[in-house]
Amino acid sequence: MNELIERMPKQIFLAGRWRDAADGSRFAVRDPGNERQLCEVADAQDADVREAIDAAVAAQREWAATAPRERGEILRRAWQLMTDRAEDLALLMTLEMGKSLAESRAEVTYAAEFFRWFSEEAVRVDGRYGRNPAGGGGRMLVSKHPVGPCVLITPWNFPLAMGTRKLGPAIAAGCTMIVKPAQLTPLSMLNLAGLLREAGLPDGVLSVLPATSASRVVGPALADARIRKMSFTGSTEVGRKLVEQCAPNLQRMSMELGGNAPFLAFEDASLDDAVKGAVTAKMRNNGESCVAANRFHVQASIADEFVRRLTEEMSSMKVGHGTEDGVKVGPLINADQRDKVIELVDDALARGAKTTTGGKALDGDGYFYAPTVLTDVPPDARILHEEVFGPVAPVTTFETEDEAVRLADDTEFGLVAYLFTRDLDRAVRVGERLATGMIGVNTGLVSNAAAPFGGVKASGFGREGGAEGIEEYLDVKYLALAIKENS
Repeated sequence: MNELIERMPKQIFLAGRWRDAADGSRFAVRDPGNERQLCEVADAQDADVREAIDAAVAAQREWAATAPRERGEILRRAWQLMTDRAEDLALLMTLEMGKSLAESRAEVTYAAEFFRWFSEEAVRVDGRYGRNPAGGGGRMLVSKHPVGPCVLITPWNFPLAMGTRKLGPAIAAGCTMIVKPAQLTPLSMLNLAGLLREAGLPDGVLSVLPATSASRVVGPALADARIRKMSFTGSTEVGRKLVEQCAPNLQRMSMELGGNAPFLAFEDASLDDAVKGAVTAKMRNNGESCVAANRFHVQASIADEFVRRLTEEMSSMKVGHGTEDGVKVGPLINADQRDKVIELVDDALARGAKTTTGGKALDGDGYFYAPTVLTDVPPDARILHEEVFGPVAPVTTFETEDEAVRLADDTEFGLVAYLFTRDLDRAVRVGERLATGMIGVNTGLVSNAAAPFGGVKASGFGREGGAEGIEEYLDVKYLALAIKENS
């Protein structure tokens, strides 16, 4: 492990070159599983940000003129490099973020798939040509072009996948990029920058600026009218502030924000499938996921059996450092996150909820919290209204379909919902009523590079992945052509 950390890049990646921060400053990166320092990373300063902006602007015209096939081949080579080096990438992610090696391996595969998907989309940026319906010899030529230099802000919970999900379409579309990775997990993104350079990404197209202050990087970039696009994954609170910062220069925005995902299990559902789906939807990434199931609404007639089986599954999951054999649940990212989980569970218990397993932080080094199932959760418990971002499943019951939809939509968020039923009519009927951007029907996993990922309401706007993902990085241009007809 020490050897891996030693050979990983720890400098700023500025316009294709590795270098120290302008003033030489650095910050520590720690392993959340034991609280030990892994290494120190360069801390980008104002001068670095200005240089990165100038480089992105300077490289934009030439990069946009690059043949789409060439951009696609760079992404394809990057996919292959990620695939070939999956073990190193997975171990690095586990060390800096905490998830189990099995989960990290799955994320590497998922993250790499965005490069493969968008390598194919790069050559499918189509326009259209047609006659003016009013006649008179007019023609319409519609084409699509890269929006321009972009700022991409990635979170700590999926340090590779949230990077490739933004970098893939930006590269495919022909945009230059400045990436601000999360302070807690910069190593995965820095390593990814090195892989892209190795895959042939030209100097100047990409800069990666780790920093202890996100505003130090993002603020000057969004204040510069030459930056034309911002993509952010993170909390709704921060997202609202970024929208305000983009307003003066009217920059394009993609916002993948917070969630409060409902999980609906109807009485005709397969209990085996519902419990398996519940564990997947809740416990992926230790529960630290914007698409994690946050509220479990179960039809009353099957609630006791559902809780019994869910408790059995959750209580059997091994908790420990992500590198240990058989570990299913790693640490939370830091003390603040663990304390938030403690606070929300304690609030629910104080209001009358009960635990069937877990309900406490674990002693020792690292930021561990036991997998937890809560029952009898009252409607006013904070955990039903706030994103818990941890391994906690609060269960409530409902009687009718209308009540299930009402409970599911009783939130400002609308990122994802999960729906378990054997009745296809009900699946479609309820799915169409739910105010959310994505729905998992009889599955606890919705993430797919080929599908549009995103939400509604306070969960943001824009889509990442799928055929829709590249559109976020393209502007539409219309040419009105006057064609002289033969006389």
